[in-house]
Amino acid sequence: MSKPVPTGLTVRNVSKLLEIEFDDGKSFSIPFELLRVYSPSAEVMGHGPGQEVLQVGKREVGIAGVEPVGNYAVQPTFSDGHNTGIFTWEYLYKLGSEKDVLWAGYMDRLHASGFEGDSGRETGMSLTGPSTAPKSSGGGCGSGSCGCKS
Repeated sequence: MSKPVPTGLTVRNVSKLLEIEFDDGKSFSIPFELLRVYSPSAEVMGHGPGQEVLQVGKREVGIAGVEPVGNYAVQPTFSDGHNTGIFTWEYLYKLGSEKDVLWAGYMDRLHASGFEGDSGRETGMSLTGPSTAPKSSGGGCGSGSCGCKS
């Protein structure tokens, strides 16, 4: 199977969606929040297996800009200042095609960590009201403990 090649990419700031079309006829609308919490950066993925850092409070994140990276990826700058994730075409295809499963996994991790109302996306789960305070908090890259930019 050949790697997917994008034929169109549109940033929709009002609806907070990245729309991307591929040469195989597939197209995806990926929420900015999903892009941010699954950013392929050390801040999010950690520095090795098992070091992933749960991203919270990204419900309203926007995209301030998107820069091309060669012919294989884009590097968005998010409104929270995060700009170290390089999203390959293959990774964007994965995010788009597995969006529902990835979203459910993210929601499960938020709930397990005590962030019950952190995300406002429609998930089929009952999430009402403002964000609740975490029952526990962790360090990780988001705390600046490893020197990664957030």
